[in-house]
Amino acid sequence: MKWLEVFKVFLKLGLTSFGGPIAHLGYFRHEIVERRKWMDEHAYADLVALCQFLPGPASSQTGIAIGLARAGYMGAIAAWIGFTLPSALVLVLFAYGMTTWGGGQDAGWLHGLKIAAVAVVMQAVWGMGQKLTPDRLRLTFAIVAATLVLFVPTALGQIGAIVLGGLFGIKLLKNQTHPPHIEFDYRVSRLVAVACLTFFVALLIALPMLAGFYASDTVKVFDSFYRAGALVFGGGHVVLPLLQTGVVSPGWMTNDAFLAGYGAAQAVPGPLFTFAAYLGAVMNGWTGALLCLIAIFLPSFLLIIGILPFWESLRKYPVIQTAMRGVNAAVVGILLAALYHPVWTMGILSVKDFALAGVAFVLLEAWKTPPWLVVGLCAIGGTALAAF
Repeated sequence: MKWLEVFKVFLKLGLTSFGGPIAHLGYFRHEIVERRKWMDEHAYADLVALCQFLPGPASSQTGIAIGLARAGYMGAIAAWIGFTLPSALVLVLFAYGMTTWGGGQDAGWLHGLKIAAVAVVMQAVWGMGQKLTPDRLRLTFAIVAATLVLFVPTALGQIGAIVLGGLFGIKLLKNQTHPPHIEFDYRVSRLVAVACLTFFVALLIALPMLAGFYASDTVKVFDSFYRAGALVFGGGHVVLPLLQTGVVSPGWMTNDAFLAGYGAAQAVPGPLFTFAAYLGAVMNGWTGALLCLIAIFLPSFLLIIGILPFWESLRKYPVIQTAMRGVNAAVVGILLAALYHPVWTMGILSVKDFALAGVAFVLLEAWKTPPWLVVGLCAIGGTALAAF
């Protein structure tokens, strides 16, 4: 059963993918493109570019789309559960008071995980750059896109870089040959796609009205987390202020409890949006955790299922393929910018950190060491560096 295969792959990723959304895309590329060849490099880059456009968690949306392409609706659900379950369970247990983390946010092993993320993202930039920016025009634009994103560190900067990349491709890359187009059957009809997009908008409008009409905390919580997943661009860190306002202001939890959970979320693999499980568990145990998880990830399912059939139809046109060559160069630039900030600036604080990151990169790129093993070695290395 293909959906079971998808679940196993994404469960492994959910257990080992430390470092945030950009690092997750590096792990996905290694597992899906290089190792299993479920997608080619260009199709994967196109998908990443699309998910950068959408609100919500880009890495989770990419995983849902890969699962959908591989095994239909069951594959999409299996990919999401596999990638989300490990960190959600740990954060729920943390919410119940199991806080034996051995040193908290400043622990050496946690800093080692940040160093591992540097190596993983570096490998992703290196690999995608070789395939997607093979000439001086696209390499130059990747640097321009990285500069734009660093100077405009908001969702506007990322979206602007992607739009400019498309225009750059249409204008300057129209005479280049296109790579072979490999079409994916996402097993989604256009009728279902339109229904999902309609439901996405309908919930966005109806939930605030229902929350105001009914004196039910359940409806209000679902509304708050659904809006967080539907309206926030830029990933997990950007959603935090909205979630903080949504749960602390009504008095559902204290600000100290919120910040403690956020600290724990930094130490677990998988998507940062699973922080919702911690918040739900603090408010209402396992039931609350499940409610908040479903609410914050539901917009991603509706958007991915709603948009992919139309996106796949557009990808086959020559003008879109030309635009995507520029967009893919922009994606390399966005990854390069993320490699510098926040991944590098948070992970590399000394010459020793740089040396450990260099060793990790060589293990990944030259020796083809499994990423989970490199992550473990970096955690041990971070502990050793902290001790000395």
